[in-house]
Amino acid sequence: MAKHVVAAIAELAPGGVKVVTVNGREIGLFNLGGDYFALLNRCPHAGAALCDGQVMGLALSDEPGTYRLDRPGEMIRCPWHGWEYDIRTGQSWCDPRKVRVPRFDVARETGAEIVKGPYIAETFPVMIEHDYLVVDM
Repeated sequence: MAKHVVAAIAELAPGGVKVVTVNGREIGLFNLGGDYFALLNRCPHAGAALCDGQVMGLALSDEPGTYRLDRPGEMIRCPWHGWEYDIRTGQSWCDPRKVRVPRFDVARETGAEIVKGPYIAETFPVMIEHDYLVVDM
């Protein structure tokens, strides 16, 4: 599987979401307190742009009329029909046995760790002469 540089760490604040395109597919990047996750930006239920939905927590209830919010910022709700997905796993909370958003592994790497491509662009010396940039070919 090929690695793709998709963002600098500084571009994705904790709790943030950033949509990028990789090989023609929109991917939503999420920063959950320094842990990074990526989901396909498409709801498997009806095809909505999932990252246009609300990032929220998981509402739990022990009895009618009471609820509590657990795992704040770890769920995303589809903007069309409200289906909820776990950002960490892509698992649906509406139909957990059958529906899951495709997820992708995310690695944090420094620039020196990324493998250089096989091509090198030709370079030319640039000088400044009398307030003009001059390229020496």
